[in-house]
Amino acid sequence: MNSIVSYQNFIGKSIEELSLPKQPKQLYEPIRYFLGLGGKKMRPVLTLMGCELFNSDYSIAKEAALSVELFHNFSLIHDDIMDEAPLRRGHETVHEKWNSNVGILSGDALLIIAYQKIATYEPELIGKLLPLFNQTALEVCEGQQLDMDFESRNNVSIDEYIHMIKFKTAVLLGCSLQMGAIIGSSNTKDAKELYNFGVNLGLAFQLQDDILDVYADQNKFGKQVGGDIIANKKTYLLLKAYEEANTSQTEQLNQLSEEKDLKTKVNGVKSIYTDLDIKNKAELKMNEFYEVALANLESISISSTKKQPLLDLAHFLMGRDS
Repeated sequence: MNSIVSYQNFIGKSIEELSLPKQPKQLYEPIRYFLGLGGKKMRPVLTLMGCELFNSDYSIAKEAALSVELFHNFSLIHDDIMDEAPLRRGHETVHEKWNSNVGILSGDALLIIAYQKIATYEPELIGKLLPLFNQTALEVCEGQQLDMDFESRNNVSIDEYIHMIKFKTAVLLGCSLQMGAIIGSSNTKDAKELYNFGVNLGLAFQLQDDILDVYADQNKFGKQVGGDIIANKKTYLLLKAYEEANTSQTEQLNQLSEEKDLKTKVNGVKSIYTDLDIKNKAELKMNEFYEVALANLESISISSTKKQPLLDLAHFLMGRDS
Protein backbone atom coordinates (compact mmCIF):
# COMPACT_ATOMS: atom_id res chain seq x y z
CA MET A 1 0.00 0.00 0.00
CA ASN A 2 0.98 3.61 -0.49
CA SER A 3 1.76 6.16 2.22
CA ILE A 4 -0.94 8.41 3.66
CA VAL A 5 0.81 11.40 2.10
CA SER A 6 0.67 9.84 -1.37
CA TYR A 7 -3.09 9.32 -1.04
CA GLN A 8 -3.50 12.90 0.16
CA ASN A 9 -1.46 14.18 -2.76
CA PHE A 10 -3.53 12.12 -5.19
CA ILE A 11 -6.77 13.56 -3.81
CA GLY A 12 -5.33 17.05 -3.63
CA LYS A 13 -4.36 16.91 -7.28
CA SER A 14 -7.76 15.45 -8.21
CA ILE A 15 -9.51 18.34 -6.45
CA GLU A 16 -7.29 20.86 -8.24
CA GLU A 17 -8.24 19.25 -11.54
CA LEU A 18 -11.98 19.54 -10.88
CA SER A 19 -13.55 21.33 -13.82
CA LEU A 20 -15.77 23.93 -12.19
CA PRO A 21 -17.47 26.59 -14.33
CA LYS A 22 -16.29 30.18 -13.96
CA GLN A 23 -19.80 31.59 -13.86
CA PRO A 24 -21.83 32.36 -11.85
CA LYS A 25 -18.81 33.63 -9.93
CA GLN A 26 -20.74 33.92 -6.65
CA LEU A 27 -21.63 30.22 -6.86
CA TYR A 28 -18.30 28.65 -7.82
CA GLU A 29 -15.72 30.98 -6.27
CA PRO A 30 -16.79 30.07 -2.72
CA ILE A 31 -16.48 26.38 -3.65
CA ARG A 32 -12.94 26.89 -4.93
CA TYR A 33 -12.12 28.90 -1.81
CA PHE A 34 -13.46 26.28 0.58
CA LEU A 35 -11.87 23.33 -1.21
CA GLY A 36 -8.57 25.20 -1.06
CA LEU A 37 -8.57 25.56 2.73
CA GLY A 38 -6.70 22.31 3.18
CA GLY A 39 -7.57 19.68 5.76
CA LYS A 40 -6.30 16.13 6.03
CA LYS A 41 -8.79 14.79 3.45
CA MET A 42 -9.37 11.84 5.73
CA ARG A 43 -12.56 10.55 4.10
CA PRO A 44 -11.34 10.29 0.50
CA VAL A 45 -8.09 8.78 1.73
CA LEU A 46 -10.16 6.09 3.46
CA THR A 47 -12.01 5.41 0.19
CA LEU A 48 -8.74 4.93 -1.68
CA MET A 49 -7.32 2.74 1.06
CA GLY A 50 -10.49 0.68 1.29
CA CYS A 51 -10.22 0.02 -2.43
CA GLU A 52 -6.52 -0.85 -2.38
CA LEU A 53 -7.06 -3.47 0.30
CA PHE A 54 -8.72 -5.55 -2.42
CA ASN A 55 -7.41 -4.07 -5.69
CA SER A 56 -3.89 -2.79 -6.38
CA ASP A 57 -5.19 0.06 -8.56
CA TYR A 58 -6.71 2.48 -6.07
CA SER A 59 -7.21 5.10 -8.78
CA ILE A 60 -10.41 3.30 -9.83
CA ALA A 61 -11.95 4.70 -6.62
CA LYS A 62 -11.03 8.31 -7.44
CA GLU A 63 -14.56 9.46 -8.32
CA ALA A 64 -16.02 7.86 -5.19
CA ALA A 65 -13.28 9.43 -3.08
CA LEU A 66 -14.09 12.81 -4.57
CA SER A 67 -17.79 12.27 -3.92
CA VAL A 68 -17.29 11.75 -0.17
CA GLU A 69 -14.91 14.71 0.06
CA LEU A 70 -17.30 17.00 -1.79
CA PHE A 71 -20.22 15.80 0.34
CA HIS A 72 -18.19 16.40 3.49
CA ASN A 73 -17.35 19.94 2.41
CA PHE A 74 -21.01 20.59 1.57
CA SER A 75 -21.95 19.56 5.09
CA LEU A 76 -19.22 21.72 6.64
CA ILE A 77 -20.34 24.86 4.78
CA HIS A 78 -23.91 24.34 5.97
CA ASP A 79 -22.84 23.38 9.51
CA ASP A 80 -20.81 26.58 9.78
CA ILE A 81 -23.87 28.63 8.83
CA MET A 82 -26.05 26.85 11.41
CA ASP A 83 -23.38 27.18 14.11
CA GLU A 84 -22.54 30.77 13.14
CA ALA A 85 -18.89 29.67 13.17
CA PRO A 86 -16.34 32.38 12.32
CA LEU A 87 -13.46 30.07 11.42
CA ARG A 88 -12.90 26.85 9.51
CA ARG A 89 -9.37 25.44 9.28
CA GLY A 90 -8.05 28.73 10.55
CA HIS A 91 -9.72 30.81 7.83
CA GLU A 92 -12.97 32.71 7.43
CA THR A 93 -15.99 30.51 6.87
CA VAL A 94 -17.88 30.94 3.58
CA HIS A 95 -20.84 32.73 5.17
CA GLU A 96 -18.46 35.17 6.86
CA LYS A 97 -16.46 35.87 3.70
CA TRP A 98 -19.58 36.14 1.50
CA ASN A 99 -22.97 35.64 3.17
CA SER A 100 -25.30 32.87 4.31
CA ASN A 101 -27.29 32.71 1.07
CA VAL A 102 -24.11 32.25 -0.95
CA GLY A 103 -22.98 29.55 1.49
CA ILE A 104 -26.26 27.65 1.22
CA LEU A 105 -26.28 27.65 -2.56
CA SER A 106 -22.58 26.84 -2.96
CA GLY A 107 -23.01 23.96 -0.53
CA ASP A 108 -25.98 22.69 -2.50
CA ALA A 109 -23.90 22.76 -5.69
CA LEU A 110 -21.16 20.73 -3.97
CA LEU A 111 -23.71 18.08 -3.03
CA ILE A 112 -24.93 17.82 -6.63
CA ILE A 113 -21.37 17.50 -7.94
CA ALA A 114 -20.76 14.72 -5.40
CA TYR A 115 -23.66 12.74 -6.91
CA GLN A 116 -22.30 13.38 -10.39
CA LYS A 117 -19.07 11.66 -9.38
CA ILE A 118 -20.90 8.51 -8.25
CA ALA A 119 -22.85 8.50 -11.51
CA THR A 120 -19.61 7.96 -13.49
CA TYR A 121 -19.44 4.27 -12.45
CA GLU A 122 -21.01 1.40 -14.34
CA PRO A 123 -24.63 0.61 -13.46
CA GLU A 124 -23.83 -2.47 -11.33
CA LEU A 125 -21.51 -0.45 -9.08
CA ILE A 126 -23.89 2.50 -8.93
CA GLY A 127 -26.55 0.07 -7.68
CA LYS A 128 -24.30 -0.80 -4.73
CA LEU A 129 -22.77 2.61 -4.05
CA LEU A 130 -25.82 4.82 -4.30
CA PRO A 131 -27.99 3.18 -1.58
CA LEU A 132 -25.02 3.32 0.82
CA PHE A 133 -24.27 6.94 -0.04
CA ASN A 134 -27.94 7.94 0.19
CA GLN A 135 -28.43 6.27 3.57
CA THR A 136 -25.26 7.88 4.90
CA ALA A 137 -26.21 11.33 3.58
CA LEU A 138 -29.60 11.06 5.25
CA GLU A 139 -28.05 9.92 8.55
CA VAL A 140 -25.61 12.86 8.46
CA CYS A 141 -28.61 15.21 8.11
CA GLU A 142 -30.40 13.43 10.95
CA GLY A 143 -27.29 13.77 13.11
CA GLN A 144 -27.09 17.48 12.40
CA GLN A 145 -30.77 17.93 13.28
CA LEU A 146 -30.30 16.03 16.54
CA ASP A 147 -27.31 18.24 17.32
CA MET A 148 -29.48 21.32 16.86
CA ASP A 149 -32.34 19.78 18.86
CA PHE A 150 -29.99 19.14 21.76
CA GLU A 151 -29.25 22.87 22.03
CA SER A 152 -32.72 23.50 23.48
CA ARG A 153 -32.93 20.35 25.58
CA ASN A 154 -31.71 20.01 29.15
CA ASN A 155 -32.14 16.25 29.46
CA VAL A 156 -29.79 14.88 26.77
CA SER A 157 -28.26 11.55 27.78
CA ILE A 158 -24.76 10.40 26.92
CA ASP A 159 -26.25 7.53 24.88
CA GLU A 160 -28.27 10.02 22.83
CA TYR A 161 -25.15 12.09 22.29
CA ILE A 162 -23.18 9.06 21.06
CA HIS A 163 -26.01 8.25 18.64
CA MET A 164 -25.96 11.82 17.37
CA ILE A 165 -22.20 11.94 16.70
CA LYS A 166 -22.35 8.50 15.11
CA PHE A 167 -24.75 9.85 12.50
CA LYS A 168 -23.31 13.34 12.20
CA THR A 169 -19.65 12.30 11.91
CA ALA A 170 -18.84 8.61 12.11
CA VAL A 171 -21.09 7.02 9.47
CA LEU A 172 -19.40 9.02 6.71
CA LEU A 173 -16.05 7.49 7.64
CA GLY A 174 -17.59 4.03 7.49
CA CYS A 175 -19.26 4.84 4.18
CA SER A 176 -15.97 6.11 2.73
CA LEU A 177 -14.21 2.84 3.51
CA GLN A 178 -17.09 0.62 2.39
CA MET A 179 -17.44 2.45 -0.93
CA GLY A 180 -13.76 1.87 -1.59
CA ALA A 181 -14.05 -1.80 -0.66
CA ILE A 182 -17.06 -2.24 -2.97
CA ILE A 183 -15.17 -0.70 -5.89
CA GLY A 184 -12.19 -2.93 -5.06
CA SER A 185 -14.45 -6.03 -5.28
CA SER A 186 -14.32 -7.10 -1.63
CA ASN A 187 -16.74 -9.62 -0.20
CA THR A 188 -19.78 -8.34 1.70
CA LYS A 189 -18.53 -9.33 5.17
CA ASP A 190 -15.18 -7.57 4.81
CA ALA A 191 -16.83 -4.47 3.37
CA LYS A 192 -19.15 -4.33 6.39
CA GLU A 193 -16.31 -4.80 8.87
CA LEU A 194 -14.46 -1.96 7.18
CA TYR A 195 -17.60 0.13 7.61
CA ASN A 196 -17.70 -0.75 11.33
CA PHE A 197 -14.01 0.10 11.66
CA GLY A 198 -14.70 3.51 10.17
CA VAL A 199 -17.72 4.18 12.39
CA ASN A 200 -15.91 3.30 15.62
CA LEU A 201 -12.83 5.23 14.57
CA GLY A 202 -15.13 8.16 13.77
CA LEU A 203 -16.68 8.03 17.23
CA ALA A 204 -13.23 8.08 18.81
CA PHE A 205 -12.22 10.93 16.51
CA GLN A 206 -15.25 13.04 17.43
CA LEU A 207 -14.70 12.53 21.15
CA GLN A 208 -11.12 13.63 20.59
CA ASP A 209 -12.49 16.72 18.82
CA ASP A 210 -14.68 17.46 21.84
CA ILE A 211 -11.60 17.27 24.05
CA LEU A 212 -9.49 19.43 21.75
CA ASP A 213 -12.21 22.08 21.55
CA VAL A 214 -11.58 22.73 25.24
CA TYR A 215 -7.88 21.93 25.63
CA ALA A 216 -6.16 22.49 22.26
CA ASP A 217 -3.59 25.11 21.32
CA GLN A 218 -5.49 27.68 19.20
CA ASN A 219 -2.60 27.95 16.75
CA LYS A 220 -2.65 24.22 16.06
CA PHE A 221 -6.38 23.50 16.25
CA GLY A 222 -7.63 25.78 13.47
CA LYS A 223 -10.97 26.43 15.16
CA GLN A 224 -12.08 28.63 18.02
CA VAL A 225 -10.92 26.94 21.23
CA GLY A 226 -13.74 26.87 23.76
CA GLY A 227 -16.32 27.35 21.02
CA ASP A 228 -18.47 24.47 22.24
CA ILE A 229 -18.58 25.91 25.75
CA ILE A 230 -19.45 29.37 24.43
CA ALA A 231 -22.27 27.91 22.30
CA ASN A 232 -23.56 25.70 25.16
CA LYS A 233 -23.05 22.65 22.93
CA LYS A 234 -24.01 19.33 24.45
CA THR A 235 -20.62 17.63 24.12
CA TYR A 236 -19.52 14.44 25.83
CA LEU A 237 -17.51 16.52 28.30
CA LEU A 238 -20.46 18.70 29.33
CA LEU A 239 -22.88 15.77 29.61
CA LYS A 240 -20.35 13.78 31.63
CA ALA A 241 -19.84 16.80 33.89
CA TYR A 242 -23.58 17.03 34.55
CA GLU A 243 -23.67 13.29 35.22
CA GLU A 244 -20.82 13.50 37.75
CA ALA A 245 -21.58 16.91 39.29
CA ASN A 246 -22.90 17.47 42.79
CA THR A 247 -25.77 19.90 43.40
CA SER A 248 -23.49 22.91 43.77
CA GLN A 249 -21.53 22.12 40.60
CA THR A 250 -24.75 21.55 38.66
CA GLU A 251 -25.96 24.98 39.72
CA GLN A 252 -22.64 26.50 38.67
CA LEU A 253 -22.86 24.86 35.24
CA ASN A 254 -26.38 26.18 34.82
CA GLN A 255 -25.31 29.69 35.80
CA LEU A 256 -22.30 29.59 33.49
CA SER A 257 -24.52 28.64 30.56
CA GLU A 258 -26.05 32.13 30.92
CA GLU A 259 -22.74 33.93 31.49
CA LYS A 260 -22.18 36.80 29.04
CA ASP A 261 -18.46 37.27 29.64
CA LEU A 262 -16.97 34.60 27.39
CA LYS A 263 -13.63 34.30 29.16
CA THR A 264 -15.36 33.86 32.52
CA LYS A 265 -17.69 31.29 30.99
CA VAL A 266 -14.96 29.16 29.39
CA ASN A 267 -12.65 29.30 32.41
CA GLY A 268 -15.51 28.54 34.79
CA VAL A 269 -16.62 25.44 32.91
CA LYS A 270 -13.02 24.27 32.51
CA SER A 271 -12.51 24.62 36.25
CA ILE A 272 -15.46 22.31 36.92
CA TYR A 273 -14.14 19.86 34.33
CA THR A 274 -10.83 19.81 36.20
CA ASP A 275 -12.51 19.19 39.55
CA LEU A 276 -14.46 16.26 38.08
CA ASP A 277 -11.53 14.82 36.07
CA ILE A 278 -13.66 15.12 32.92
CA LYS A 279 -10.79 15.23 30.44
CA ASN A 280 -9.47 11.85 31.59
CA LYS A 281 -12.95 10.32 31.59
CA ALA A 282 -13.57 11.56 28.05
CA GLU A 283 -10.24 10.12 26.94
CA LEU A 284 -11.18 6.74 28.43
CA LYS A 285 -14.41 6.72 26.40
CA MET A 286 -12.53 7.80 23.29
CA ASN A 287 -10.06 4.95 23.71
CA GLU A 288 -12.95 2.49 24.20
CA PHE A 289 -14.23 3.19 20.69
CA TYR A 290 -10.72 3.19 19.30
CA GLU A 291 -10.07 -0.33 20.63
CA VAL A 292 -13.33 -1.60 19.10
CA ALA A 293 -12.27 -0.07 15.77
CA LEU A 294 -8.98 -1.95 15.91
CA ALA A 295 -10.87 -5.19 16.62
CA ASN A 296 -13.08 -4.56 13.57
CA LEU A 297 -10.01 -4.15 11.41
CA GLU A 298 -8.44 -7.30 12.84
CA SER A 299 -11.47 -9.39 11.81
CA ILE A 300 -11.10 -8.57 8.10
CA SER A 301 -9.88 -11.57 6.12
CA ILE A 302 -6.75 -10.07 4.57
CA SER A 303 -3.12 -10.12 5.63
CA SER A 304 -1.83 -8.00 8.50
CA THR A 305 0.62 -6.41 6.08
CA LYS A 306 -2.22 -5.04 3.97
CA LYS A 307 -3.99 -3.76 7.07
CA GLN A 308 -0.95 -1.91 8.40
CA PRO A 309 -1.53 1.35 6.46
CA LEU A 310 -5.04 1.60 7.93
CA LEU A 311 -3.56 1.08 11.39
CA ASP A 312 -1.03 3.81 10.62
CA LEU A 313 -3.83 6.13 9.50
CA ALA A 314 -5.81 5.42 12.67
CA HIS A 315 -2.76 6.33 14.76
CA PHE A 316 -2.27 9.44 12.63
CA LEU A 317 -5.87 10.61 13.09
CA MET A 318 -5.83 10.01 16.83
CA GLY A 319 -2.49 11.74 17.29
CA ARG A 320 -3.64 15.28 16.54
CA ASP A 321 -1.77 17.99 18.41
CA SER A 322 -3.36 19.15 21.63
